[in-house]
Amino acid sequence: MAEQSTPETSSPGTPVEGAPGQGGVSQKAAAPKAAPKGAAAKGAAAKGASSENALPGEAVSEKAPSKGVISRRRLLGTAGATGLALGAAGGAAGYAAAPSADRTALLSSLGADEVMFHGKHQPGITTALQARGHLVAFDLAAGAGRKEAAALLRRWSTTAQRLMAGEASASADTDVARDAGPSSLTVTFGFGHSFFARTGLEKQRPIALDPLPDFSSDHLDKARSNGDLWVQIGSNDSLVAFHALRAIQKDAGQAAKVRWQMNGFNRTPGATSQPMTARNLMGQIDGTRNPKPSESDFDRRIFVPDAGDPSWMAGGSYAVVRRIRMLLDDWEQLSVKAQEDVIGRRKTTGAPLSGGTETTEMDLEKTDADGGLVVPINAHSRITRPDENGGAAMLRRPFSFHDGIDAEGVPDAGLLFVCWQADPLRGFVPVQRKLDRGDALSTYIRHESSGLFAVPGGAAEGEYVGQKLLEG
Repeated sequence: MAEQSTPETSSPGTPVEGAPGQGGVSQKAAAPKAAPKGAAAKGAAAKGASSENALPGEAVSEKAPSKGVISRRRLLGTAGATGLALGAAGGAAGYAAAPSADRTALLSSLGADEVMFHGKHQPGITTALQARGHLVAFDLAAGAGRKEAAALLRRWSTTAQRLMAGEASASADTDVARDAGPSSLTVTFGFGHSFFARTGLEKQRPIALDPLPDFSSDHLDKARSNGDLWVQIGSNDSLVAFHALRAIQKDAGQAAKVRWQMNGFNRTPGATSQPMTARNLMGQIDGTRNPKPSESDFDRRIFVPDAGDPSWMAGGSYAVVRRIRMLLDDWEQLSVKAQEDVIGRRKTTGAPLSGGTETTEMDLEKTDADGGLVVPINAHSRITRPDENGGAAMLRRPFSFHDGIDAEGVPDAGLLFVCWQADPLRGFVPVQRKLDRGDALSTYIRHESSGLFAVPGGAAEGEYVGQKLLEG
């Protein structure tokens, strides 16, 4: 799991979701609902005074910081920048109480980050990894069809748009996230293979959504696999993520019921002294060779082209979702050297065993003094390389999970694997088939659930996700 894994957080100058035509992290904090008289004039003066000191690509606060308020620059310098495009120091209040004269700084850090709902692609695909995630699948209720599905996606899209902007849900909001801003919330929607038969849209079902083949390493629980509809929720705040999950579940009403739901987490942005690739629960740096939006062939590998088939999937992607349990007790009995041989990289730095730094190209032919390969032939990072799989590549964007201790005292923990590609038959499937034949890591993991979902392109202003399919 060390290769092609988690998206890197974005740094100034790096394309992120939110570039023209894409949903993304806003570099401008949402405005409070109300402002005191004269605030506009004061804000303009403050903006002119502070813009010279703004970081590249940084939004400038519309209010001058008051005494005792830590500036965004100082916050990043002391807490560790994550590469996220953070909002301004006088940022969004979400739907908290209206600002008062003695409350001049509302949200000054991660809470102000806003990801755009509308765009060419849905949010939550190239968005930087969030600290908290929920994956949930729904099945349409008996008797529910295309009409009910369209109404549901319309409700879900409205709710997602509001919550991602830091606003309350349209109806019966629970107030769970009342004190928080957007907190990089993303909500992403997809359709499973069975959805098309349920809605009478079999002719619109993509060939790429054909069921995944069986793999010898699978130990799949069918009750926790697949589903008519799939929703991915991510946020840098746990309450904001739960609030979205609860709102989506309530919006389902009588049209759909939860089939399965899984909770995950990642390291909180800013927890390290400098931006770095994520680590998984095995302690390995996980994500070194992930495709990057700045690469010329990124869109071709990850997103369905505008002229793709079917046309309603233009700008969309296919998500493979797997619950992969890590056998941590067995893994942790290995020496560090043995763990590194399984992965093919140094545990401390993520550098290949052939030498260099984390980003150094791996030398697959390098041998040791005894003539043996420095990177073992069955090392996970060797097997998963695109150049070892006919160029197959996927954007892996997982969450870790820990669901307690089982009856034998073993942790039920591992990876909620989510990978994105323009075609799973050219992305996930060839790589997993090769892993199935001889990956050293397979001894220490178990695939327990699986799903494949067609995730359509983003919704334009005034549209809902999946509208081209359901009303086309």
